[in-house]
This record gives sequence, C-alpha cells and structure tokens, in this order.
Amino acid sequence: TSKSTLATSLASGDTSIVQNATSTSSNTNTDSTTILTGSATTKSSTTLRGNGTASVTSSSPPEPINTTPCNNYPEFCARRYSNITMVAAHNSPFVRTGSAAANQEYPVTTQLDDGIRLVQAQIQWPVNGTVPHFCHTSCDILDAGPITDWLTDIKNWVASHPYDVVTILLGNGNYSTPDKYAPYIESTGILSYAYTPPVVPMNLTDWPTLSQMILRGQRVVFFLDYMANQTAYPWLLDEFSQLWETPFDPVDASFPCTVQRPPDLPADQAKARLYMINHNLNAEVSLLGTSLLVPAVSLLNTTNAANGSGSLGASAETCKSDWGRAPNFLNVDYYNYGSPPGSVFEVAARMNNVTYDRACCGGVGVSGATALLR
Repeated sequence: TSKSTLATSLASGDTSIVQNATSTSSNTNTDSTTILTGSATTKSSTTLRGNGTASVTSSSPPEPINTTPCNNYPEFCARRYSNITMVAAHNSPFVRTGSAAANQEYPVTTQLDDGIRLVQAQIQWPVNGTVPHFCHTSCDILDAGPITDWLTDIKNWVASHPYDVVTILLGNGNYSTPDKYAPYIESTGILSYAYTPPVVPMNLTDWPTLSQMILRGQRVVFFLDYMANQTAYPWLLDEFSQLWETPFDPVDASFPCTVQRPPDLPADQAKARLYMINHNLNAEVSLLGTSLLVPAVSLLNTTNAANGSGSLGASAETCKSDWGRAPNFLNVDYYNYGSPPGSVFEVAARMNNVTYDRACCGGVGVSGATALLR
C-alpha cells in the first residue's frame, strides 16, 4: 500500500476529498474506499440549573476541501475526464530543429511538465523496416524514431507523477491492424497504467472522475484513429466512435467548429461525445517531392493567442457556444508560442473556470515565431 494526501472515496460513484487527511490505497484495478479519520471541533456553552455554566465540545465533519492537484488543479480531481479541457500537442514526437516538418519545440517530457495532457503522434512503418516509427507523412521527411522510445519516456513521466492523467492519441498512418504494433506498446510497460473502459463506446456520462482513474491506477488513456479493435485490445479505444474532431490540418484561419471526422455524424450524437478542436494553422510546402502541410510558423503567436481574430481563445469560445459545452482537447502546434507565452494554457483554464498562474514554457522564456526561423 502507499500513502498520499489525496483522500478520496468512490462510494456511490462520487469523490470526496478532505483537507489534510491521509489515505491508504492499494494498487489494484478495483475501486477503493478511503477511510477518513479526524474531525473538526466546535465549542458551545450549556447553561445548567442553578448558577453554573458548562462548556461542551462537540465534533462536526470538516469541509470537503481538496489541496492535492490532479492534472495541476485541485478542482479537477472530482471532475469527470469528459468535463475538462486539456491542451494537446499535435504531432508531439516531431521535434527537430530547422525542419519545416516539425510541430513542437520541446520533447514529450517537457511537454508534460508544462501542462500538455494529450499527446498525438502518427505511426508509420519505414520502408523495409521491422519496427514501427513515428514519422511525418513519410519517414524520409521526418523520422522521430521507434515508437517505443517516446512511449517509454511517457511511461516514466507518468510513473513519477501519480496524480496526473495523460491521453495518447495514435494516428495509424499505414492503416495497420493493431496486432502489428501492440506488442511494441506493451514492451514499454506503459500498459500497467492504461485505462480500460467499462462500456464501448463511451459517452460523456460514462467517463470516471480523475480521482477514480488515479485510485484505480488507470491514468493513461489510449485512442487509435483507424483500425481499432477493442474486443482484442480493450485498452486501445476507437477514436471516432467516442471522440470527434474539427477539420484536420486546417488552412483556414477562421477555424470553423464543424465535425469533419467521423464524417456525417449527427449533431445529437456529437453532443454526447468528447471532441477535439484542431487549432493548428498550416501552410503547404513541398519537401523531397512530397506536398506537405506544415505549421504556419510566422502566425504562431496569433494562432495560439488567448484573444483576437484567429486565436485559440476565440476558437474555443465559438465551439463552446456552438456545441453548448467547452472542447475537451485543444490540439496545437508549438504550444510554447502565443500571446503571451502560455496563452494556450490560459485558454484551457478559462474553459475550465480555473486560473492559470504557472510559468511557461520549457524553462526558456522565448516568445515569437522568429526563433523558429533562425
């Protein structure tokens, strides 16, 4: 067993967290109930017959106040996974100085340290390769290496951050069946933290709270965009039956909040699912004879801004108005750029009705897309 300051009860499906309480929980896949001890005291006076007065001390339960952050905010512990807006790193492994095909500036552990809670990556099989890699359209353009390296980094980060829930969205670039690369995922040990849903597909009300996921030890949610088989691999969730996306690789700075994938999804079904907005503006270039959409780096500070035309903040507000609730994921390039730096996290905090007051990002106070062009 292990002790933590996160004191949580799963009785009746609810989460109760008490300030300064200590919990003991087992590392199993079954629900745990934490026994809370101690109470606050109040003092009252009782008048006795005659001229005497006695002081009586009585006990009353403490207020349920949580002080341990889940995904950086104490308020999130009691919220469902489906009721939180998280910042996502588009093409998380594609970190390459001087490459137009790169999408991020910092490696995945830094991304997670800074507050990214969904990391997305595209799996490809190199020509004549026997191990799946993360590649941008083609492994000749940008090869970020074997998927096991990146996944091991995430597993190690999750192991050292026991109150954080991370989502991994895998793009199946070659449309391979999951059995081709599931063994490589399993070999990293990350599945010891994988979330397995109780029903398929999951709607908004089926998702547990972050506290429940933390106590169960299921703190990594895997999605696969195409060819998922949840019968054979229940931990690898079929993305588009449970999560929809706005237009992918957008080149329109107005960022319409419409469903692109899966196609023809009725509005009533869309409203019952998670959704992700792809707020990463692209420009078309030719690399090695291949036409490729890459980040419009000269506009990053505008695209990732908290306010203004074409900003992430404006896009999130539009989606919230159009769909009656905030987006679950804000999928961005170069999250560390914006106006000001960290503005993507400010937008998420605004959607979550909390305050973003952390320093951003990567330990380097760089703002301005010109740094990418040196």
